Amino acid sequence: MAEAPTGRAVPRSVVRVVVLDPDDRILLLRGHGEGDHWAMPGGGVEPGETPAGAALRELAEETGITGVEAGPLLWRQRVVFRRAGRLWDSDEWYCLVRGDRSGAGRIGPVVLERPTFAEARWWTCGELGRSHETVYPRGLAGLLRRLLDEGPPAGPETLAPEIA
Repeated sequence: MAEAPTGRAVPRSVVRVVVLDPDDRILLLRGHGEGDHWAMPGGGVEPGETPAGAALRELAEETGITGVEAGPLLWRQRVVFRRAGRLWDSDEWYCLVRGDRSGAGRIGPVVLERPTFAEARWWTCGELGRSHETVYPRGLAGLLRRLLDEGPPAGPETLAPEIA
């Protein structure tokens, strides 16, 4: 694990969207800037917004996917990272959404998101397990395998904190 960044961190509540297609592929976006990496669509939960509402809004903004329903919250994780010169302390929730591949595979309509993401890709669990690329959260292949084998947990599971 990386060493914890120093300085005062800005707290942030975030939701990430675990988008699975009918063939159990997961949608990941390739971010760039301060290190190439793959991550799920998602972003900040706005005041008065539920995690499910934020998940659907972020999914539409970042991928153009609409007309889906938010499923259960799967995981929760504390993530500390630096972006754009700021240190963030993020309380992240992971929400399941089942959908199809229509409208995805392109970067969504929100202009502010375009500099953040370079590519969208649907991954199988096996591809994730074999990849040498940086994927967040770490261990996603195992988490996805367990989700596909056992179904969603009864309540959100707490993942180990991550310093990115």
